[in-house]
Amino acid sequence: MRASQFLISTLKEAPADAEIISHKLMMRAGLIRKLSAGIYTYMPMGLRVIRKVETIIREEMNRAGAIELTMPVVQPAELWQETGRWDKMGAEMLRLKDRHGRDFAMQPTSEEVVTDIARAELKSYRALPKNLYQIQTKFRDERRPRFGIMRGREFIMKDAYSFDRNEEAAGRSYDAMYAAYCRIFDRLGLTYRAVAADTGAIGGDRSHEFQVIADTGEDAIIYCPDSDYAANIELAEALPLLAGRAAPAQAMQKTPTPGKSTCEDVATLLGTALSNTVKSLVLATDETDESGAIIKSTVWLLLVRGDHDLNEVKAGKVTGLDNGFRFATEAEIVTHFGCKPGYLGPISLKQPVKIIADRTVAQMSDFITGANEPDFHIAGVNWGRDLPEPDAVADIRNVVAGDPSPDGKGKLAIQRGIEVGHVFYLGTKYSQAMNATFLDEDGKPKPFTMGCYGIGVTRILGAAIEQGCDARGIIWPDAIAPFRIVICPIGYERTPEVKAAADALYAELAAAGIDVLLDDRGERPGAMFADWELIGAPHRVVFSERGLKEGLAEYQGRRDTEASKIAVAELAAFIKSRLLP
Repeated sequence: MRASQFLISTLKEAPADAEIISHKLMMRAGLIRKLSAGIYTYMPMGLRVIRKVETIIREEMNRAGAIELTMPVVQPAELWQETGRWDKMGAEMLRLKDRHGRDFAMQPTSEEVVTDIARAELKSYRALPKNLYQIQTKFRDERRPRFGIMRGREFIMKDAYSFDRNEEAAGRSYDAMYAAYCRIFDRLGLTYRAVAADTGAIGGDRSHEFQVIADTGEDAIIYCPDSDYAANIELAEALPLLAGRAAPAQAMQKTPTPGKSTCEDVATLLGTALSNTVKSLVLATDETDESGAIIKSTVWLLLVRGDHDLNEVKAGKVTGLDNGFRFATEAEIVTHFGCKPGYLGPISLKQPVKIIADRTVAQMSDFITGANEPDFHIAGVNWGRDLPEPDAVADIRNVVAGDPSPDGKGKLAIQRGIEVGHVFYLGTKYSQAMNATFLDEDGKPKPFTMGCYGIGVTRILGAAIEQGCDARGIIWPDAIAPFRIVICPIGYERTPEVKAAADALYAELAAAGIDVLLDDRGERPGAMFADWELIGAPHRVVFSERGLKEGLAEYQGRRDTEASKIAVAELAAFIKSRLLP
């Protein structure tokens, strides 16, 4: 490709609404252009990256035995109503009506459609296993689109769905996809971790996220440096930090804490460690009638140590909270505790509440908690002596760095990551809901056992940039750079020797199958180099009149601090040795 035949549209400054570095650099490098909030045009430079990502994904999916198809972006409501997700998906699913008033959705995912295909096409156990995948546009109506393509509304995703006879066979399909994902992200040239994850709203029992490591990542990845343990913050198990509960050593005492409503302020005022305090969080659950009207509410008090934070995903798995919860209203709190938030605790309640203690809190002695009275806390509180044992003890907190690893092999560390892939074992969640069955070997119908596997194709671009960039611009991995090598001739049109050398190298590299671009635009050297450092070409060759007189050209890798002088006669062989297998 010659630059004069391509569309290169770099910007000196990023738009004011670009918040994170990947958004800024994608705009400046001319990879994307904003059409509407969360909706972008992928410019030719960005589309080249997308196509390279898709090629790697497609090759590895095919290698793993998956079969490609394409499902419609617009899907009928009836399929979503079969699984109940038409109502459960919420406002993120864009709903629309056709001219006849029939309901449709812009697909955010395609479990229903692919399950409909399976029940129509896969009649017998002899047709299994099958794994169907697509690389297709998705739409999720984010409440607040931000961070460019990282949290956009329209995006490209690879989604795959496996169909098996039973759990054992589905486990093999899951493992095959897990291995394929590892190969994909290895080939993409990204530093990543595969971490155990919560299955979330999509449902299922087994789940792993593939996280690209980046300091700017939204997700906290928990791992043990001394073992293979890795999980996301929602799933990582927090072991109790106390081996057992010590006997009481203090008398319970009501203590003035004027204006000190946080555990941090109370600990500072009382001259004690934050880990001696207990934080109170109040939730509520509702029972409703057939019309959806609330007929009964239950208030729950969740207790975590003052230096810990509640993990809402874990809380949502506690018996009684597992059908959904909300944070209690101030009126409910005052009714049950006799006090507004800030000084709450489990002692002197006005009305009974369900008390859930985190594992560590359940082992604490002589702790400090709110007195349910403004400007007062209670010190020296002990289970059994001063208040009854909790209704339940559960892991309801986020882990912190330095916690013991659940596998017993060291201490946990935390790093940031960007989720770019996710694999789920679904079981029969969708096949049972949609009566999607096959005839098994015994002649009886059985529901398909399913898995689903997603990769955010366009999200990979943002994640790769967050992981690889510097003050000058993007640093692409070789495998997905829009062009692997750019030839930058200085004085291309006015110096015959420079033009001849550049044309000759370009022709030889292109003939060898190397993705090369010749910048024949006639730009000044500074502007030309700045463009390609911004765009992120991994390799660059510069020809100049002065260099050619000495028989030399300059080569520089995008991560190199300075250029290397290479003899022109050896240049093509040098580049091929670096860029070809």
